[in-house]
Amino acid sequence: MSVSHFALVSSCRPRFVPSLSCASTILRSRIRCCTTLSATSSEAPTPTSVKKRMVSGVQPTGSIHLGNYFGAIKNWVALQNAYDTLFFIVDLHAITLPYDTQQLSKATRSTAAIYLACGVDPSKASVFVQSHVRAHVELMWLLSSTTPIGRLNRMIQFKEKSRKAGDEEVGVGLLTYPVLMASDILLYQSDFVPVGEDQKQHLELTRDLAERVNYLYGGRKWKKLGGRGGTIFKVPEPLIPPTGARIMSLTDGLSKMSKSAPSEQSRINILDSKDLIANKIKRCKTDSFPGLEFDNSERPECNNLLSIYQLIAGKTKEEVEQECQNMNWGTFKVLLTDALIDHLHPIQVRYEEIMSDSGYLDEVLAQGARNAADIADNTLHNVYQAMGFLRRR
Repeated sequence: MSVSHFALVSSCRPRFVPSLSCASTILRSRIRCCTTLSATSSEAPTPTSVKKRMVSGVQPTGSIHLGNYFGAIKNWVALQNAYDTLFFIVDLHAITLPYDTQQLSKATRSTAAIYLACGVDPSKASVFVQSHVRAHVELMWLLSSTTPIGRLNRMIQFKEKSRKAGDEEVGVGLLTYPVLMASDILLYQSDFVPVGEDQKQHLELTRDLAERVNYLYGGRKWKKLGGRGGTIFKVPEPLIPPTGARIMSLTDGLSKMSKSAPSEQSRINILDSKDLIANKIKRCKTDSFPGLEFDNSERPECNNLLSIYQLIAGKTKEEVEQECQNMNWGTFKVLLTDALIDHLHPIQVRYEEIMSDSGYLDEVLAQGARNAADIADNTLHNVYQAMGFLRRR
């Protein structure tokens, strides 16, 4: 993936307010054309260059599982060395569906501890809680004023979740969730956002909104109000992890591993005990074909389990194929179980150490929030100014 940005609003842009629906077709093609950027990309910043900024987060509801780990957190650990990184626990997003108020705070702390236990380094990355930086909510409201309601109604995740819950039970927050996500990204003038397949549509909206706000309020209009002029927001690029972006369910190789799946058997959680891991792998869905192989469309579970082993063991696809092609399921499941336990054990030990030192965790989150607020407040000030609000004296 190129680290260059898409062109922002300029004085030669057509003199009309761009429709988000019209712009989306162009932006979808731009996103599809992006290539994968790995943590070891040759385009990573040199020690003397200004680092590009990357932001990401995970909801605290539900247990952090292998899909979250390989699709997000493990990649963060590598990327924090090459980028200016902010990783937050998105607790404001967690309340868009029914949740346990008694568990939200505990789950938020636990998620932060898992970030650190997996290798996120607070000396390299700002780790904080979304609700601890109030600019997220303020910017969301400002962005909402420029977001067409029809665009939100067409969001796939909203349609799916509202269909399951029923119209009378769905809160407005579920509809406006993508606007808050846009706020999360644009507040920090992010260059890159790691995204999975299910979040591409939300990032597309974020990019549309950045372009729209830049056109409506940026440039000379902003300068006339005493601002610096130019663009208000950077237009972020998607960063798609090179591998492991989509770990599938243990009970259905065609469905993504998910916190919301009703069966615990469908996922391996980062904090699962040895016995629980062994039991889940023993009972996971397989098939009756001889041998083991990747990329057979008739064997989604086989491909998924081999992929998990490849990632856990840190081996190449070719190495795994050679090692496992003649194995039966009984032999392979023992191999996979042992690899999972060995990989997750040091993470679990470190997690317990962090959770037992509440002062350390509190300070990490407080410092992370201070770092984030410094950036976010500056962006928010610029937006208020460009939109014509009276300055507070």
